[in-house]
Amino acid sequence: MQDALHRLLEVQDHDTALDQLRHRRDHHPLLQELGVVEAQLSEIGVRRREVQATLTELATRQSELEGQADAAGQRVATIEKRLYSGEVAAARDLQAMSEEADHLKARRRELEDHVLEVMEEREPVDAVAAGLDGEIASLEARAAELRAALNRAVAEIEEEITTQLAARDVSGIPEDLLARYERLRQRLGGTGIARLEHGTCQGCHLTLSATELDQIRRAAPDTVVTCEQCGRILVRD
Repeated sequence: MQDALHRLLEVQDHDTALDQLRHRRDHHPLLQELGVVEAQLSEIGVRRREVQATLTELATRQSELEGQADAAGQRVATIEKRLYSGEVAAARDLQAMSEEADHLKARRRELEDHVLEVMEEREPVDAVAAGLDGEIASLEARAAELRAALNRAVAEIEEEITTQLAARDVSGIPEDLLARYERLRQRLGGTGIARLEHGTCQGCHLTLSATELDQIRRAAPDTVVTCEQCGRILVRD
């Protein structure tokens, strides 16, 4: 039994190493840094979409104004063509057409002024959008670097995990003892077996009572003893 317990203690060493490796993999500093960068990207993405909505609204207004100005210009061209074609002879009609053309020209100038106003309004918004695009590009590049570095780090850790798993040998350990060990590991933070050194359990680092130590010393070599404080399986000196 003592041989099986010592083999189980070796298994515990491998399991502890595996727990540490998995923790490193799942809580790697690069993963945390990537999370910060991705959160920043998300935040800036929201702002960029808001700016884009403003740009879209301004572009729509500009397009509508330009369309109205073009329509007014086309109407003026049509009227002036008739004015100078000789098709209309009546002075009254000519006067009305001339006044309409003048009104449309004034309207077109007004619309063109509004177009310029919208274009001026767009300039600072375009500048904000360009700035945000620059931030997004920079953050995306950083995120790509972090992902690549994280993938390399995780691959290295996975190799170490594979090595530890290959070295974890449970042969020669009774199934009931192994099952008991696994239950204790789940309940006691990953450590199911520990050495008993100088009267102290190396699992919980508490000193056993004199009575308990005397009982352990008197126990047969093949008896599985446990810590009275934490319940872990103990391997005697």
